Amino acid sequence: MCAYTILSDTLFALIVLILYIVYFTVTFSVNNNMVTIEVLTGSNFKKWKEDIEFAMEMVDVDISLVTDKPGELTITSTDDEKLVHAVWMKSNRICLLSMRRSILDHPKSGLATDCIAKELMAAISERYRVSSNADIGSLLQVLFNMKYDGNGGVRDYVIRMVDYHTKLKALKVYLLDTYIVHQALNTLPPEFSIIKTNYNSQDESWSINNLISRVIAEEENLKKEKGQVALYVAGSNSHKGKKSKTYTNKVAH
Repeated sequence: MCAYTILSDTLFALIVLILYIVYFTVTFSVNNNMVTIEVLTGSNFKKWKEDIEFAMEMVDVDISLVTDKPGELTITSTDDEKLVHAVWMKSNRICLLSMRRSILDHPKSGLATDCIAKELMAAISERYRVSSNADIGSLLQVLFNMKYDGNGGVRDYVIRMVDYHTKLKALKVYLLDTYIVHQALNTLPPEFSIIKTNYNSQDESWSINNLISRVIAEEENLKKEKGQVALYVAGSNSHKGKKSKTYTNKVAH
């Protein structure tokens, strides 16, 4: 019964994943390269925009997203100008098709149909724009409330904290590295208290990279110690088992 339940849960998860891929991503070929983009549903604008920009750059057709439309061709246009114009126009067609094909009908409503790719991206960005103040507030809240919950390694936990620090810096919120070091040390599990003790016993501040290297080293030491303890316990139990068996045999005789 338990095995059947696990199999059913696994099958259900697989079906959900397949449905998500079918209905919420689009895959098509551009310049003989397969491109996959998450469909824009409204709440996933950042991911959709990243997918579009990454995909168009990878297949080398992103020029219309990052440059203005070149001037119209004339009888005096040079071969280079004609080539640039042709490349840009092809890029614009592919980018527009890729963007429109990867947007659900309701987010697509009200968007201009006679614009270039760069203008369409700007219009969609404006519609789903989140103010930098909201981003800052969310990032600060997450950073201030971070605590190591035992999931994953401590190294990954510190790196996640550094990632939030970097994102805040990009939004022009400059937190000192010493704050991140203190925040990390104060939220590490008790097993890492030796690192905090070492830090508090010194006058010199640590850099974030220094903290990460120390955390990695301590994490490896703790893994080795746990392995040694496990071997000792296993050996001790085995020894006790042999003694018990010997004693039982003696009593039997």
